[in-house]
Amino acid sequence: MLKTNEPTRTPVQRASRRSPLTVAVIVACILLLSLNLRAPLNGVGPLIEQIRVYTGLSSSLVGLLTTLPLLAFAFFSPFAPRLAQLWGLERVLFLSLVILTIGVALRFIPAIPFLFLGTAILGLAITAGNVLLPGFIKRDFPRQASLLTGIYTTVMSIGAALASGTSVPLSRWLGWNGALAFWALPAAIAALLWLTRIRDANKPELTETPSVPFGLLLRSPLVWKVTLFMGLQSLLYYVTISWLPALLHDKGLSATDAGLMLSLLQLMALPAGFIVPIIAARYADQRALVVIIVAPAALAFIGFATTTGSWLLLCSILLGLSLGGCLTLALLFFILRTTTTPTAASLSGLAQSLGYLLAAIGPTLFGALHDLTNGWLVPLYTLFGISIVLLLAGLGAGRNRSVESTLQ
Repeated sequence: MLKTNEPTRTPVQRASRRSPLTVAVIVACILLLSLNLRAPLNGVGPLIEQIRVYTGLSSSLVGLLTTLPLLAFAFFSPFAPRLAQLWGLERVLFLSLVILTIGVALRFIPAIPFLFLGTAILGLAITAGNVLLPGFIKRDFPRQASLLTGIYTTVMSIGAALASGTSVPLSRWLGWNGALAFWALPAAIAALLWLTRIRDANKPELTETPSVPFGLLLRSPLVWKVTLFMGLQSLLYYVTISWLPALLHDKGLSATDAGLMLSLLQLMALPAGFIVPIIAARYADQRALVVIIVAPAALAFIGFATTTGSWLLLCSILLGLSLGGCLTLALLFFILRTTTTPTAASLSGLAQSLGYLLAAIGPTLFGALHDLTNGWLVPLYTLFGISIVLLLAGLGAGRNRSVESTLQ
């Protein structure tokens, strides 16, 4: 039986005593951290061809530039809640931004070892934000958790779109390595702002309650469905940002236009990421919403496989809307399917660990399928099949139940 004891001082009581300035600083910290959770990863896709030419790496090995962070997400996610218990949420998130700055900056060195080393380090750093930010929001803004989740995922998409759209122009000025390293600047700015939270914040409430053992969570079928939904939507997203520019280039677009198309896809995630949590919070059951946001992705992959020209624009719009909504809903499930902060943090850690382990195979597998078949049809139809499984997992995760109730 699951037992978690919330602290005597409730999150609502703590939030009511904060000054408006303190609230503004905390929200700014959340938004700046969010901006850095996708941008260092999304700058790679539009530069893949430049990196391949410079380094001589195969498609499969270049795919590792996306796979390595996902493996870091998978293997480090279980430890993030524990570190937060030991050191506090604010300290762990601040340190993650410092490490992120270092990892991104290492990619400025135009050598294969530093390219992969920096990528692995930034993956470890981003993991902390991925896992701990939902619990941080649930702890500090319990009444506005859905709204803030939508806002921070929207800012993540903005960062992703900026990285995708500016990578090629920046590479003309700074080189491909300089374009990748550019994103150390916003990471450093975010770290400076989080430094104020370390100085001012009290010991987080999350450290006063025990985390929920992963072994116990794994007994819940609901946890597995949430995890599968998290993993498959991540797989589709990271395959898209890694390989869509190359696919579009093969269909006749220039490298710049392909990067801009990926940027448009990211921008289309903004309205979906903002609207989905507002709708989801109004209903106890999200299964209908799952159908609405997953179906466009399935249609988009069929479209990329069978169409050319202006139809590719429509497919990019559909896929962007779908992936933006899927990400937000996946993160919301950590909050909506739990009743306590420790359970939300533990579910986030477990689902992201196993989910990103699943997602990690995506970019490399997609690149291998492309090399093996010398085309895009088989990889794209594979993504269509995965989107159907994503739909089924979402239907299970969207039912009005809590993890705690399934473990009674």
